[in-house]
Amino acid sequence: MNIHEYQAKSLLKKFGVAVPDGGVAYTPDEALDVAKSLPGPVWVVKSQIHAGGRGAGRFKGGVSDEGGVRLAKSHDEVKDHAADMLNQVLVTKQTGNDGKEVKRVYIEDGCEIARELYLSILLDRVTSRITVMVSTEGGMDIEEVAEKTPEKIIKVAIDPVFGMEGFYARQIAFGLGLEGKQVGLTVKLLMAMYKAFTDLDASLVEVNPLVVTGDGDMIALDAKMNFDDNALYRHPEIAEMRDEDEEDPTELEASKHELNYIKLDGSIGCMVNGAGLAMATMDIIKLYGAEPANFLDVGGGATKERVTTAFEIILSDPNVEGILVNIFGGIMRCDVIAEGVVAAAREVSLQVPLVVRLEGTNVDLGKKILDDSGLAIIAADDLADAAGKIVKAVKEAA
Repeated sequence: MNIHEYQAKSLLKKFGVAVPDGGVAYTPDEALDVAKSLPGPVWVVKSQIHAGGRGAGRFKGGVSDEGGVRLAKSHDEVKDHAADMLNQVLVTKQTGNDGKEVKRVYIEDGCEIARELYLSILLDRVTSRITVMVSTEGGMDIEEVAEKTPEKIIKVAIDPVFGMEGFYARQIAFGLGLEGKQVGLTVKLLMAMYKAFTDLDASLVEVNPLVVTGDGDMIALDAKMNFDDNALYRHPEIAEMRDEDEEDPTELEASKHELNYIKLDGSIGCMVNGAGLAMATMDIIKLYGAEPANFLDVGGGATKERVTTAFEIILSDPNVEGILVNIFGGIMRCDVIAEGVVAAAREVSLQVPLVVRLEGTNVDLGKKILDDSGLAIIAADDLADAAGKIVKAVKEAA
């Protein structure tokens, strides 16, 4: 789950990370009130959407070429910038051409910037260790730095036996070329961020830029946090921060039924149990000359109702021209999947080709349910057979 910048900063502040003072606003008048509560004389007005590159982004139909992060030197400018941003669609490198509507802005104190650094904590899936990534090249172009000059990015894997210790933090500080009191501030900052990462079950904590101010202090000027969805039950206060307006409506509906769904650009809808099997299914569809329309994992304990919902979600995509159901039943019984498939096909009056490949627990009963349904369901013997049949069926139906 993602949260907004201002929410991430409020969480990090509780753990001792230094952040600028600020407040969120939903109207230009609220933005003005927030600015008046801050000392100034410079303020920053930031669009709040779940996407990076806001400063370099542009608004659709905007009256100016200014982006989603703007400097203001008066209260009137704060209000004007907020009015320009709110309820407008901001397009960045990460939003695609459709962009995202700005429904709230964050107003914070400006600060004198001497250096911009990059700092993030994440789980490295290669080493299975929490890893700190830093760079002296913080700011809007960090993606370009990673692509063109990866040697400027330093990675430090944290031994889980020790956790974040002072020697790790000092190693990172020296790697960033920091000295004097900034080394001590970096140690304090990293300790706080690491504790926030582990205590809150985060999957990412990113500060970009982490700035060294003119006075030599260190402040998290921007912040991003992602969380492990499976651990949100332990953090109801974080779950309440979820902004459903920032999520794809179909993916949001899927999550309510404990389905893992991601919309893609292809035409073959996929329903699979298990993420690994889902990836293999999508790959073999591409091998046979088509493109998957989605990633959908019904999980190992799906019910008939959940399978029916999965079917409805797949078919809600107008680009779907055929469906491939690929189930390897272990905990997930094939007869339950078959009952869900039949119920869903009848409920939605299925008009596209459907190929089903079942294997595993209660497979014979599952196949019998499909055969006795009277529906035009194409049976497949294995994954390659299933992919070939659905691609062929879609071409013939076109």
